Amino acid sequence: MIGDPKITNHAVADLFGDQRLMAIFRGLGPRRSVELAERAWSLGIDVVELPVQSVEDLDALRAVAAAGAAEGRVVGAGTVVDPAVVHALAEAGARFTVSPGFDERVALASAQAGLPPLPGVATASEVQRAMALGLTWLKAFPASLLGTGWFAAMAGPFPGAIFVATGGMTAGNAGDFLAAGARVVAVGSALADPDQLPALSELLSRSHRTSVENA
Repeated sequence: MIGDPKITNHAVADLFGDQRLMAIFRGLGPRRSVELAERAWSLGIDVVELPVQSVEDLDALRAVAAAGAAEGRVVGAGTVVDPAVVHALAEAGARFTVSPGFDERVALASAQAGLPPLPGVATASEVQRAMALGLTWLKAFPASLLGTGWFAAMAGPFPGAIFVATGGMTAGNAGDFLAAGARVVAVGSALADPDQLPALSELLSRSHRTSVENA
């Protein structure tokens, strides 16, 4: 890492604001992705991630980003594993990138394109490498397998790290991960499940009250 360029992703904090939940919609096509994004926005989840692994996914990103721009919402591109695609994601309207793992090349390409990178980490070594590069906002993946205890364990040696818990998150366990130290929890299928919507609404209300009380 010695001699590597320093980059930052502090701008992620501005994109998320006081949001504690992020929505992820994978492989649903433009129409369904926009429909669920609008559902997320109506609930109060302002930040949406669209994983891009195909041409149709890129079309979905473009559609959701356009809808989000019209409503002042933030839309990012996920599953970014190739630095060569970052320019196309920026042109499609993405405001940030998310990766399942930590790849310095993807992080650097994203930063150079004006898209704050949110790299994935699962070990102390990856957290340390990412922070040495200058990245403080990190995606903890797969969070459901890492468990809530992982966040407390990482907080000791890395108090400056800010984690977005992703992978296996539902309305039933999101609150546990927030309480364990995750700054944001990313939910996907929960937004397509009518049975989970009331719990998500309650979680959002509770998170908002906590933010107000701590302000």
